[in-house]
Amino acid sequence: MATFVLVHGAWHGGWCFDAVGALLREAGHEVIAPDLPGMGGSDEELAAVSLQGWADFIAAQCRAAPSRPVILAGHSRGGTVISQAAEQAPDAIDALVYICAMMLPDGMSRAAFRADEPDNPLYDDLASPTPGGRGTLITGQDAAAVFAQLSDRDVAASAMARLVAEPDGPRLTPLTLSAKGWGAIPRTYIECTEDRVIPLRSQHRMQRLCPGTTVLSIAADHSPFLSRPAELAAGLLAAIPPEPS
Repeated sequence: MATFVLVHGAWHGGWCFDAVGALLREAGHEVIAPDLPGMGGSDEELAAVSLQGWADFIAAQCRAAPSRPVILAGHSRGGTVISQAAEQAPDAIDALVYICAMMLPDGMSRAAFRADEPDNPLYDDLASPTPGGRGTLITGQDAAAVFAQLSDRDVAASAMARLVAEPDGPRLTPLTLSAKGWGAIPRTYIECTEDRVIPLRSQHRMQRLCPGTTVLSIAADHSPFLSRPAELAAGLLAAIPPEPS
């Protein structure tokens, strides 16, 4: 029995993994899918959020996992969180999975990676600053057409209605990673070929930046937990390390 610790992306919460978590539990595994602290908070609360704080929180979840192996997976922005958590607690994590996620090398932030990317007007127009400027909110029209265009319309609409304020600090913070920490843990990248938030070309760029990663491909939008939950669950299960012989 493995434990899956699932880390949500920007504006989301642990709820986004409900369908996938159910499939993993049906297969006999434990699932932990928390909301990251500070999500949806006031500007003061958003300002207090840091990448290091999130990494501490997730590392603690992995250390407290009820069973091994522990597979730590992150979606989208959650990729930066699982990378920094893995650097802190490599002894508590047996595999990493990036779900169309930010898999970045040492010294790079989400913002720095994005600065070198082509414009993505569909995505860029979705978010607006919070009133105090400490985070962002999804305010654009028809977010589902960008985040979840292949998902069931009603399911996608319900998910978009649950999006909350995202703090700015973590995306601006460069990762601090090492070969003995993060680099020592086997990792898988689940690319989503129809992603409109992190296009496939960007996912391929991250794979080149972090060589040695196993790559799986799903014909999914940016929300594979909504559009392709069975395929996503299969990819997560495939990341369970084999038992020592």
